Amino acid sequence: MLSSEKYNLVSPQSEKLNYMGRIDFSDPARPEFYYAGSNVSLKFKGTSVSAVIKNHKYFNKQEIGFVIDGKEGKITFDKNDEDIVLDIAQDLKDDVHSVTLFKRQDASHYFEFAGFILNDGGEALENVPMPVRKIECYGDSVSAGAVCEATEYTASCDPENHEGVYDNAWHSYSMITARNLGAQINNIAQGGIAIFDGTGYYHAPNFIGMESVYNKLCYFPEGKKGVTDWDFSRYTPDVVLFAVGQNDPHNEGHDDFDITDPAYREKWKSAYKKIIIDLRAKYPKATFVLLLTVLCHDEEWDKAVDEIAAELNDEKITHFMYTRAGKATPGHPRLSEQYEMSEELTAYLSKMGDSIWKK
Repeated sequence: MLSSEKYNLVSPQSEKLNYMGRIDFSDPARPEFYYAGSNVSLKFKGTSVSAVIKNHKYFNKQEIGFVIDGKEGKITFDKNDEDIVLDIAQDLKDDVHSVTLFKRQDASHYFEFAGFILNDGGEALENVPMPVRKIECYGDSVSAGAVCEATEYTASCDPENHEGVYDNAWHSYSMITARNLGAQINNIAQGGIAIFDGTGYYHAPNFIGMESVYNKLCYFPEGKKGVTDWDFSRYTPDVVLFAVGQNDPHNEGHDDFDITDPAYREKWKSAYKKIIIDLRAKYPKATFVLLLTVLCHDEEWDKAVDEIAAELNDEKITHFMYTRAGKATPGHPRLSEQYEMSEELTAYLSKMGDSIWKK
């Protein structure tokens, strides 16, 4: 455990820090970061900055992202279950700087944040106010930015055995769109997830679906506290993006689900609508956008989502389709395709006008 007496430590409890995402503050001295894209920011005066974390690894290589004075980078490390210091920047000009530490990957790990370390004489400054606008996104690997940095594989299948090194939630369309619109975002995105438990690809062999994740803080059972509930009063979005359906045809050990089968189609739509209706009750003033991404999929899934939007019969619940929805790539969208999606989604939300952001 690092001591603020030995180090110039900015405590996680400092009012100078800005946090974004579904983060566990049950121990305010060691908040836990579960979801891809969750982040903490500091404005400071000094010549160096590091971060103290305790990482808990499940699989893949472990990397955490940062942005220092607008320049993005990442740190790769292999120590787990003990406090470690991640050097972000040294030998800076003794001036005012800004730093953001963010979770690049989804449930391959989670980490406890134990503070920033500044150089002797460094000083934490009053941070800029958090954006008033708020977005929440429920999605799969595309929304989590999985494999987006494998740019040499653009419009083709993913590289084999990449171990998560190309994952970067910062460049997911959801988080880019939030930055474009000057909004906060809670990015509830997990690779391989489908609507139903027992389907999709997330958390083999006992597959976990969005029906069991959307209302959770820690959403995987390996966490030291187990699965925990999310307190929805902590964050009320103006816009909710719901981008689930890509992985739903997959049912391990059985025939894949057929969305053209009327019985299954109705069952799937019913479960999807149940989540939306519950979120709608929690966020009565929010605008909901239902969508799928440009990753290749059968157009029947888009048609089913369109039917859901129509059947919910709510003017604030819409279905948005990208120009290349389901047609752009057989592998995960790379940076260019993530930015393509963000441009279209930003334009779609912008056309709705400022009223969607007013409480």
